[in-house]
Amino acid sequence: MTVTAERPIRTLKDIARLAGVNAGTVSRALAGSSLVNEQTRQRIIDIAAEHGFRPNLMARRLRTQRTGVIGIAVPLGHERRQHLSDPFFMALLGHLADGITERGYDVMLSRVEPDSDDWLDDIVLSGMLDGVLLIGQSDQLEVIEAVARRYRPLVVWGSALPGQVHCAIGVDNFVGGRRAGERLIARGCRRLAFMGEIRTLELIERHRGLCAAAEAAGLAPPLQLDTHLASDIMAAEIATNLDRVAGQVDGIAAASDVIAMATIDALETRGMRVPDDIPVTGFDDLPIAAQARVRLTTVRQDLAAGAAAMLDALFARISGEDRPSVAMEPELVLRDSA
Repeated sequence: MTVTAERPIRTLKDIARLAGVNAGTVSRALAGSSLVNEQTRQRIIDIAAEHGFRPNLMARRLRTQRTGVIGIAVPLGHERRQHLSDPFFMALLGHLADGITERGYDVMLSRVEPDSDDWLDDIVLSGMLDGVLLIGQSDQLEVIEAVARRYRPLVVWGSALPGQVHCAIGVDNFVGGRRAGERLIARGCRRLAFMGEIRTLELIERHRGLCAAAEAAGLAPPLQLDTHLASDIMAAEIATNLDRVAGQVDGIAAASDVIAMATIDALETRGMRVPDDIPVTGFDDLPIAAQARVRLTTVRQDLAAGAAAMLDALFARISGEDRPSVAMEPELVLRDSA
């Protein structure tokens, strides 16, 4: 007697043969279509599972004209020495990646040091992505605006200006900077400083908010102490700044939590007590802000809510809908440093 080996299950037609339906029904059932009745759909799913069947991913992508991949890019035109290991990037990336994979998509991550105006075109026109998320506007506002006029599934973490084309999700940085300034002024500070650079839109807005708080209180404009976000040069710049303005400043609003923590370390090295001698505020409310030895008073950005809003906007845009920019309300979180 001749024994014939069972034919392997490799295609939709093989599943259809076993289920007694046509290949189109199998395709619709495995895609979750409501056009297939529940009993038939479950039978098809059970047969596919029993035989370890996986639909050909490339074929599915060709049919749907979707790649199943979302790109996340971090443009660093303003700060080429900054790394993805920066605590802010890691926190927001984690929320975004979790949300993307929960939707059944893969993630492609890029750290970009723009060397020409077509860097974003290279990403969105690569043919590998269904949509793109940018973490930060850097100093690339004009490039982002130009691409957003012709590429819809693009959402950016950052600030929204009047008349802005691209969809930006983020905190109201101006209001956040103003609240940090108001807190320092309420503490009795009269000679304020902003520890940070003002080459990126978000930090420009934080600095403007601090200046507005000082002006409203009748104080002199805050000193702007240029400080990079790159960890390898940050501490040295903060030290130089503090030495240069020694005795001229009695309250510091830092551009980020990381800068604030490094500033506190530098002040204490110089025999200054925080907040007794100089109060310091941060910006972000990263987990390290509450865990630091001198816990940070800071302006909170709700990164979990922000990431969810970015993803909602992106997938709506992928589906052809329009979504406007969102400026979330910042929250001043009072802790030890101010």
